[in-house]
Amino acid sequence: MSDTQALKQTAALASIGASAALTLAKLTAGLFSGSLALLSEAGHSLLDTGATILTYFAVRAAGRPADEEHHYGHGKFEALAALAETGFLFALAAFVVIEAVRRLSGPEPHIDASWPVFAVLVVSIIVDITRWRALSKVSRDTKSDALAADALHFSSDFIASTLVLLGLIAARYGYPQGDTFAAFGVAGFIAIAGFRLARRTIDTLLDRAPQGMADRLERIIGRVPGVESIEHIKLRAAGAEILGEVDIGVARTSSIERVSAIREAVRDAAGRAFPDSNLTVTATPLALDDETLLQRVLLVSARRRLPVHHVTVQEIGGRRSVSFDIELDGRMPHGKAHEIATDLENALEKELGGSIEVESHIEPLQMQELPGHDISPAVAEHILSALQRRAAEGGTISNVHNLRVRETPVGLVVNYHCRVDPKLPVLAVHEAVDELDHKLRSDIPGVARVVGHAEPLRN
Repeated sequence: MSDTQALKQTAALASIGASAALTLAKLTAGLFSGSLALLSEAGHSLLDTGATILTYFAVRAAGRPADEEHHYGHGKFEALAALAETGFLFALAAFVVIEAVRRLSGPEPHIDASWPVFAVLVVSIIVDITRWRALSKVSRDTKSDALAADALHFSSDFIASTLVLLGLIAARYGYPQGDTFAAFGVAGFIAIAGFRLARRTIDTLLDRAPQGMADRLERIIGRVPGVESIEHIKLRAAGAEILGEVDIGVARTSSIERVSAIREAVRDAAGRAFPDSNLTVTATPLALDDETLLQRVLLVSARRRLPVHHVTVQEIGGRRSVSFDIELDGRMPHGKAHEIATDLENALEKELGGSIEVESHIEPLQMQELPGHDISPAVAEHILSALQRRAAEGGTISNVHNLRVRETPVGLVVNYHCRVDPKLPVLAVHEAVDELDHKLRSDIPGVARVVGHAEPLRN
């Protein structure tokens, strides 16, 4: 059992004991004095005792975790208990009013307002205030509807007991009907307490969103980086928790990892502002106005898991033309490859607009598995010297290092690292490395493949 659940059950048990003791004391004093107001209060306390017993079992039931039949937990058991208490309050208020009207129309009642009766009421008021404050704090801390209902009972008891006390004072000083009028006041406060409790309980059962929470959440979530829009927020109370669904808009070009990070950031931000919230966050991909044509081409191809490169965009007489290379398995029949390329072209025309010209070039995607072994140190040194000399001629590449040369059945495979200015664009670095590769092939016969890895110059 959690600390919160234990606190709620302890508070409910204490309320049962207090309500039972007050009921017995008020009933005894009411029968002894003949006070309708006091007897009405005894009936009120008796209902409170039954309500607090109901509260205890509701709190226990609400503390059970979610199961196969109650996916959102059992928090609404407390609201159901509070609704039952509402019915008890209205029934008691009606009974008190009927009895008060009967007494007003009958002979003047005899009220024995002796000091034991006053003592019972004073003690009752003290107990009511103590339990009201204690239950109010626990209900706020644990967000318990049932304990909040109990706190409301004890607050109305305090006011009602005060009215009974005033009625008995009036009876003691020669105004016996003052007790009857006090009973009307008791009935009124019982009815008001029932109305307040009913309104709160019905709001919970009808899944009314906590007032102002949706607007605050919208402002908080809107400040999370990566959230482009908020499509909807749905909230409802379930016991101590606020359950909710939030749908955010994110850039459709975002990776799965990026979208997951945004959703987690939204949950964290909401949790910091509302620790009792439990939100399900979904993400809707949005096409943003600042998407480039390249991003849109790569997005459509990525959805089909097709690698494309060398994307070229042209403006021809006010009409755009897009071409690109698409890599497909080199062993695939050309007819099948053509179908895949055509499907991608059609998807791009739909994405970019029917007036655009789309053309693809199919390239074989192959993986070579080549057995090999390291070349002799002398040959490796000769290749390194050739690379360093050619790099110095170009002026872009420097510090050729980490050379590895392997002899394979198709020829030499050369791997090396080099340094370049980190401010250079990728295209310029690629062209410089590509040029160096071509020069090495012309200088060293038998080189089948060259892989140059460019690293930024260190300060």
